[in-house]
Amino acid sequence: MDNSFFVDSGALSPEALERKHRLETDPSSRISHLEYLPGMEIIQSDTCKNVMNHVGSYDYSSFTAKDVLRALEKDVCTVEDFKALLSPAAEPFIEKMAQRAREETSRHFGNSVYIFTPLYIANYCENYCVYCGFNCYNNIRRMKLSYEQIENEMKVISSSGMEEILILTGESRGKSGVEYIGEACKLARKYFRLVGLEIYPVNTDEYEYLHKCGADYVTVFQETYDVDKYETLHLYGHKRVWPYRFDSQERALMGGMRGVGFSALLGLSDFRKDALATGLHVYYLQRKYPHAEMSLSCPRLRPIINNDKITPLDVHEKQLCQILCAYRIFLPFAGITVSSRESARFRNGIVKIAATKVSAGVSTGIGDHESKYTGKKCSGTEGDEQFEINDSRSLNEMYGDIAAGGLQPVLNDYLYV
Repeated sequence: MDNSFFVDSGALSPEALERKHRLETDPSSRISHLEYLPGMEIIQSDTCKNVMNHVGSYDYSSFTAKDVLRALEKDVCTVEDFKALLSPAAEPFIEKMAQRAREETSRHFGNSVYIFTPLYIANYCENYCVYCGFNCYNNIRRMKLSYEQIENEMKVISSSGMEEILILTGESRGKSGVEYIGEACKLARKYFRLVGLEIYPVNTDEYEYLHKCGADYVTVFQETYDVDKYETLHLYGHKRVWPYRFDSQERALMGGMRGVGFSALLGLSDFRKDALATGLHVYYLQRKYPHAEMSLSCPRLRPIINNDKITPLDVHEKQLCQILCAYRIFLPFAGITVSSRESARFRNGIVKIAATKVSAGVSTGIGDHESKYTGKKCSGTEGDEQFEINDSRSLNEMYGDIAAGGLQPVLNDYLYV
């Protein structure tokens, strides 16, 4: 991949501005979003075909109230029932969906709500995704933490009582290589019981290496399953290759990861079809890898630095609640995470219905946990945030609010022998 136009910091050069303009206005200047690049592993899997066949034929306007009520009466939710629950016809029945979802959550997860926090260790990126604050053409402060800085951040987070951490980077192999991420996993094992990764997709052998370094699970956002829309949103970089990203979770499981997470970024395209595809992605991989832990996230677009026009597109809290309830009914064993992109009020409510995991003490910036957790001014430069969060509660505040709602906050339930 040509990184000659990679933006580190400061204003864009004339060459970078020209390249950016070409990518935005001339589709022929972009690489194919369906063809693998050198070094990308191709696996033989029918999962993508199975998922996309359903999405391609999904006409959610064809479902009726009878279809929705029939789905809610069944003990086991089929694919067609799931489609009905995601349709506009289900909106008048969200209360009934919430009641059924609450029953499924209680049956399979009790009253437990798991808490974790993310740690961004670098915000360099080699992709041009027009909606993301880390994109390589966005003029932000870039930073990559040293191993000493990573460990200091982890000490600060661990001292708050947190036991699960999610390590994130921008998508740059050049700045955040697999070995760098692996060393971060080894450091995380010193302070946390559960370690997750949200990084650029890698090959099976690299997932195996990261698992040996201490990573338990991998989360990958497909962003949107709409292949044509994906092409217009991801103009440059390895992330542009849609099928390689789609198979990330399966490669992670083949590499020995214990669990994988799935998500579409709601608001980029038709949210009902993206929600259907996300649920079916989990559904088909559950059948191939029944031993694996699988989870879903349901994020909506949030504002980013230098782009105040990025807002959720026709996905409001009512629709978000519908999707989360449909996920729980269709995939009763899957974990569901609701991030700090959503308000405290919404998260306090949804954990009583469908969600099983929430983040707390969140920062999407680089190297700023010490200043945010302790109020201590840091001497080094801090990197800019990926997006603005909506719920800034600390671990103690989140723990207390969950308990006050009659639920059991859980920091870790794994025993290693």
